[in-house]
Amino acid sequence: QVQLQESGPGLVKPSQTLSLICTVSGGSIATDYYYWNWIRQPPGKDLEWIGYIAYTGSTHYSPSLKSRTSISRDTSKNQFTLQLTSVTPEDTAVYYCARTPKPITSATKGFGSWGQGTQVTVSS
Repeated sequence: QVQLQESGPGLVKPSQTLSLICTVSGGSIATDYYYWNWIRQPPGKDLEWIGYIAYTGSTHYSPSLKSRTSISRDTSKNQFTLQLTSVTPEDTAVYYCARTPKPITSATKGFGSWGQGTQVTVSS
């Protein structure tokens, strides 16, 4: 059974880059035919899909975040990462990584396999 675990700093200063890692066990990000996503949920708001990296290594991002987002992977460590540049307090959210069997552009909790989430606060 696949398991995903997010890790990274819980506090980031405005204008800095938010970097998170998703470590995957029980599955391979390079050989399994899945899509590896980053999703977030700001306080009091709905889930927001950020982007994915496919098993092929190709990426796709939300248009609203595309200019600030980069998703990459390290297949030797079975990890994929999120970098979000120039953060503001509006980027404060619980960030999730998730595996889905098909490409998505919106997030539904329960579709696919999700990590437990990690709180990231943007504040000086």
